[in-house]
Amino acid sequence: MRFLCLPGAYGSAKNFGVQLGPFAKHMEERGLASFAFTQGAHEVEPPLGWENYFGSRPLYRFIDAAASGPNGGDAFEIVRRVRHIPRGLSPEATLRLFKPPQPVEFDWSSFREALESILKTIDDDAEIDGLIGYSEGAMMAASICAEENRRWEEAGVPRRIKFAIFFAGSPPLVAEGDGFTARLADEHGTSIDIPTFHVFGSNDPLVYSSIALYNACNQETAQLYDHGLGHLVPRDADNVEQLGDTLSDVITRINKDSEVSKETRTMTPELTGEYATTECSATSSSSAGSTAETSDLDSRSSHGVGPEPKGIPKM
Repeated sequence: MRFLCLPGAYGSAKNFGVQLGPFAKHMEERGLASFAFTQGAHEVEPPLGWENYFGSRPLYRFIDAAASGPNGGDAFEIVRRVRHIPRGLSPEATLRLFKPPQPVEFDWSSFREALESILKTIDDDAEIDGLIGYSEGAMMAASICAEENRRWEEAGVPRRIKFAIFFAGSPPLVAEGDGFTARLADEHGTSIDIPTFHVFGSNDPLVYSSIALYNACNQETAQLYDHGLGHLVPRDADNVEQLGDTLSDVITRINKDSEVSKETRTMTPELTGEYATTECSATSSSSAGSTAETSDLDSRSSHGVGPEPKGIPKM
């Protein structure tokens, strides 16, 4: 499987290659994956006090900070506000606390251009069939998955991405009218129907965002992995080994299912046109709207792996 890797805010393709290095090296040595890296188009300077935190310049974002409103240039605004969030809310309810009380005019052109640029990168490399994203890059990866799902359901455009890995992610932004909206599971059900793997840290102040993304994915094929740390990509040998072991099974299964699907299409060429599209669309949407009761993730081990209910640790 070949992954296109998307860095977080104030990142770059070069720096993300270093950040993801131990994990990528481990996966390549096991013959599980290869990796390509991309980055946002908007060059940025890190926030005051964080000048040396993000690695060598230049640094980039996928989203144009100038178009994001008065606080758009400060990606740490949410981290400061999270200290005042009431405890015990669902992930989706927590995210809604950050919604402006009054509608804010937003120029979506840069976000739309970022999506199109990533889709073009995928089109230009025929081997890419997976996505890896970290933080802002994970939100972009989720939005690509949701956009491919929308195009498949509405126009029958084949999906390229078979599997996505999200490190410290957040729910996808999906086209709606002239702009985009966050697709939260308690309102919209399943937005991403492909297999997904969600890596988060129970000490991440933004952990509710990772769980909200998990909730928006097909619960039958989504998995959680808690590395027990903060808002980061784990690089220690223990976590890298455990991630490799778990993902080995997942990727092997996806590749096998893909080969079976190819053989089926070869053996039944008459299954084309409207009938094939209708049948596949019905299958892909069968799990939309699934729900589960909430639970406290605090009781899980620091290396928990597997599906979990739609809960959030109390903070």
